[in-house]
Amino acid sequence: MTEETPEPRGRGAALADLARTLAGGLWFPLLFFFGFLLCYALPFHNPTPHDVRVAVSGPQAAHEIRAGFDKASPGAFDVVTARSPADARRKVLDRDTEAAFAADARRPTLYLAKAEGALLEQAVTTAFRTAVERGGGQLTTVELVPTAPGDTSGTGLFYLTMSLNISAYISVMMLIRAHLTRRGKLLTLACLSAFMSVVAYAIGRGLDIVPDEPLGILYLFLLSQAVAWVTYGLVPFVKQFIPGVAITLFVLLSIPSSGGAIPYQMVPAFFRALHPVFPLGNVIEALHGIFSFDGKGVLRPTLVLCAWLLLGLLLVAVGAVLARRKEHERAGAAVPEEPVEDPALEAPVPHAVTPGAHDPFGERTAVLGGEVFYDDGRPVPGVFITVLGHDGHQLLKTVTDEEGRWGAAGLPEDWVSVLALAKGHRPAASRVLPREGRVTRQDFVLAAPSAHAVPSA
Repeated sequence: MTEETPEPRGRGAALADLARTLAGGLWFPLLFFFGFLLCYALPFHNPTPHDVRVAVSGPQAAHEIRAGFDKASPGAFDVVTARSPADARRKVLDRDTEAAFAADARRPTLYLAKAEGALLEQAVTTAFRTAVERGGGQLTTVELVPTAPGDTSGTGLFYLTMSLNISAYISVMMLIRAHLTRRGKLLTLACLSAFMSVVAYAIGRGLDIVPDEPLGILYLFLLSQAVAWVTYGLVPFVKQFIPGVAITLFVLLSIPSSGGAIPYQMVPAFFRALHPVFPLGNVIEALHGIFSFDGKGVLRPTLVLCAWLLLGLLLVAVGAVLARRKEHERAGAAVPEEPVEDPALEAPVPHAVTPGAHDPFGERTAVLGGEVFYDDGRPVPGVFITVLGHDGHQLLKTVTDEEGRWGAAGLPEDWVSVLALAKGHRPAASRVLPREGRVTRQDFVLAAPSAHAVPSA
């Protein structure tokens, strides 16, 4: 016979189960809700410059400009003294500063790099124009490093790289459910990253967002692989929470700190501090250096990207060692408490559950359980129980214990066939529909040996 909901429970236990169910189902959308409020509304609602490096030619002019900015907008600009207008201009091209000001009384000139961010350029221009006009002069601006012809807003590179940043961890979310070996999954991720990097670069070229510099493909590949390997390597350690961990790392924290949509110098201190650390911001820094600054400032972000990739390799290696250790422990145990399975799988796979040692009614997935007993009430140990999927594929096999009990968990929410094979009896079978979060019982009653009757299900 088949029935659901085993034995009645108290109101307190039912409320606790309800709380766990709601927490398990709502933590992810609530993470999105509060994450977007704190990581997007907070840093983007009022972008203002912070510690923007500006070179000013001449010590006297630098002192006056610094004093004026400290009074008008404290903390907005970090004024650096340059020996001459040419030296100030060179600091912009070398990426030592975001802008440079030649304090010429007849023709005060501001040198800019729009490739570092159009919004940042606008803020710097407004501040210096106000300062110059206050003294009765008229500011001249010179664009030293413009954006690509097809990227007037200066955000095209950000959206290009973000497509790989997000698709990399989503690929892991999909592949961890695939029936592939660990090596097969990692090889698939590498091939997918290579494909997406080439396609993204080609689209960037077609939209005139990036110049003809194929070295950019390597950095797109590094970004995708770093995100993918770290995400995959974290799965055995954070298990079912990996979607939330990946979203937090590579969306909620990474995007606001990247400096792509809004220059990182214009977001709050917390996100400015994350900019040199997270892979998305570093790949944008590296690509700006390759595409717009003749390779200037590429070394540090390259090392950071490689460090993320090495972190992913380390996590994967440690996870593999721990998985092998668990397999050896289970193989040496008399009765395994759980099946040997790839720990990188997010969703549970069908597996036998040892009654008593691991209560099947405590599972949070689709669970089958029951007993096999004679018609005189005696339990039947050693009965082979096989669960088949709707297509006839064997999902798992187990054996009843000394009390005739058996259990199975991690089953699909679909019709399955349960077969019971006992020595001296014809096989008994039943078709059952497991339900997620519930226990479906399937008991088998066999004729006692003395009766020589045909067993029934």
